[in-house]
Amino acid sequence: MTYRQLLGQSIETRRSHLCVGLDPLPGKIDGSVADFLRRVIGETAAYAAAYKPNIAFFEAMGSDGYRLVEGLRDMVPPGIPVILDAKRSDIPDTQAMYARAYFEVMRADAVTLNALLGRDSLRPFLADETKGAYLLGLTSNPGSSDFLARDLGDRPLWRVFVDLCGETSLGPATLGAVMGLTHQNAADFAALPDIPLLVPGLGAQGGDAAALAGLGTRQAPWLVNASRSILYPADGPAHIARAADEFRRTINRAAGRFPDHDQ
Repeated sequence: MTYRQLLGQSIETRRSHLCVGLDPLPGKIDGSVADFLRRVIGETAAYAAAYKPNIAFFEAMGSDGYRLVEGLRDMVPPGIPVILDAKRSDIPDTQAMYARAYFEVMRADAVTLNALLGRDSLRPFLADETKGAYLLGLTSNPGSSDFLARDLGDRPLWRVFVDLCGETSLGPATLGAVMGLTHQNAADFAALPDIPLLVPGLGAQGGDAAALAGLGTRQAPWLVNASRSILYPADGPAHIARAADEFRRTINRAAGRFPDHDQ
């Protein structure tokens, strides 16, 4: 099964485009981080089409963090993809080692990548059709306007990376793009190529859910990520499941998806 098929099945099974970001902050967690992650996954698995651990939050814990991220695949129910948010970019030999670490050791189904070093830096991640990758397009942070949104004459820099996703010669793996909700409206999303999208920015980053209306008719699978607003809900840790369900419903309503599930 290709990554695209795996993700599409997960979206349809759970009637959800929600991706739950796993960004553990030990100072905000009662008990062990491992128990916290198990609880989050257990309470959100009915609503999450995918999980996205950000590797930085695990690396900050040293060797304990690496052991945690290596064990995440066993915590996530079968059929739900794990996207490792690593944003790596390096020369091909180094990228091959990153690919081995993320796909073989950490057993991720997909990763996020920075394509700035060119096509040869991407190919080590794209050799296996069962895997996926998301190239950074227009990210959700304010600084994306510094370089990614810079006009190159015929198109902005971020569009160069999005257009790369249509190059099948890079490898058989599923290739999509990260497009931040904070910089897109419905027309912007509708105008993008029909490639898999990973959309951060809903929730704590202040992205407007109304822009998701531009995603509803896409054929390629897409995800909207929320992390802090689900992991650390304002009304307390007892409401993680409710927060995930509310985000799922918000995404579905905005995009016109799975309306019968919200009745």
